[in-house]
Amino acid sequence: MGSFGKFAVLGGGSWATANAKMLLDTHESIVWYMRREEQIEQFKRQGRNPSYLSSVKFDTSRIEFTSDINEVVRKADTLLWAMPSPFLKAHLSSLKEKISDKFLISAIKGIVPDENLIMTDYFNQEYDVPYDQMAVLAGPCHAEEVAMEKLSYLTFGCKDRDKGKALCQEYNSLYIVANTTDDVEGLEIGSVMKNIFAIAAGICHGLKYGDNFQAVLLSNAIQEMNRFTNAAFPLQRNLNESAYLGDLLVTSYSKFSRNRLFGTMIGKGYSVKAAQMEMEMIAEGYYSTACVHQMNDRFHVNLPITDAVFNILYNHISAAIEMRELGTKLR
Repeated sequence: MGSFGKFAVLGGGSWATANAKMLLDTHESIVWYMRREEQIEQFKRQGRNPSYLSSVKFDTSRIEFTSDINEVVRKADTLLWAMPSPFLKAHLSSLKEKISDKFLISAIKGIVPDENLIMTDYFNQEYDVPYDQMAVLAGPCHAEEVAMEKLSYLTFGCKDRDKGKALCQEYNSLYIVANTTDDVEGLEIGSVMKNIFAIAAGICHGLKYGDNFQAVLLSNAIQEMNRFTNAAFPLQRNLNESAYLGDLLVTSYSKFSRNRLFGTMIGKGYSVKAAQMEMEMIAEGYYSTACVHQMNDRFHVNLPITDAVFNILYNHISAAIEMRELGTKLR
């Protein structure tokens, strides 16, 4: 057990499952919180997550399962949060235990709705967790490829560089290469915005736009991400690094990307509700689009791609019309 003590994974989805797999490849045991008791019981019987990444076999004797968020906080030193951002506050609503003395890792690639805060700001303001006691986990890394043990790269954002480097050692394995940065805010906003751009890429795919347009769309997307990130959190950063650009590319092009899939359905004519029902998974970019759109009321940054996705998803403007209009703004 390293300097981070006992790890706990909070969440029952594919990214939580991938993180549990990665941690069990380098740690003796973990605590794992899932909200639904029946999911835990099924997991214990089958030795795998019944709902997500079910090809991954787990040694359940090395996992302490619980559906009680207070129990997981009592038993663990490091809490890795990996549930969809719209559900975070519902999970936290029954929290009684103090978490300000724990180390927190956010693997949530979203913004807290209503408050429109990035995760580290939310945990600091609402739960008094010091910034140097938190880290953010970003890609480019798909849960499905972790399940297949394909070589994957992670980036940990941490204000304390030494803790960030130590955290990488907790994850590094034969198929995981972890790096660190102190650009926590940039990493969070990049992880949020790339999902919006992946929806845009999916919409264009559904509308049968070609590779030429997609290349222009994504080169404009990284510029849009740069403008917004520097307005919201000014810092000297290079968005061409894999944690930003690489994550944008894999989320926008990969067959495993749920945000791209969601966008493709919208481009093909599905309503938002129909696409969400058919996917049976959360496309974080749907919620992120509204959050970034609202946050931009403060910054007034030129965000043509985000605005186009917002108009399609929330103002119910025809995807074909909106993307044709967007095409006139790209260079």
